[in-house]
Amino acid sequence: MNRHVLAGLLGATAVALGAFGAHGLKERLALLPDAPGWWQTATFYLLIHAVALGAIVLPPGGRLASWPVHCWGWGSIIFSGTLYAMALGAPRWLGAITPLGGLLLIVGWVLLAWAGRKES
Repeated sequence: MNRHVLAGLLGATAVALGAFGAHGLKERLALLPDAPGWWQTATFYLLIHAVALGAIVLPPGGRLASWPVHCWGWGSIIFSGTLYAMALGAPRWLGAITPLGGLLLIVGWVLLAWAGRKES
């Protein structure tokens, strides 16, 4: 998938879910003490990585050049998705999967740095 398409979809999803959580789900999220924080964190990370995907200029060529896009895309879906699900009452064992998404986000940033090392 084109990184700008992915950025647009993730960004739109983040804004929509952020607004929905703040207004449409306010009472539901209040039922679980951690739910509002999970929702806010999921939205923040999803939006930050959508902006990063849309804004970065990937170094040309190289085997690793597109990997940050894949890591951020999947990492955002896994990290934010599990937090959204738990905030809506899904089993808390999903919290064991959330760090895998976070790890993919971190790996994406490290791969971006590695791919850009020749530019400095």
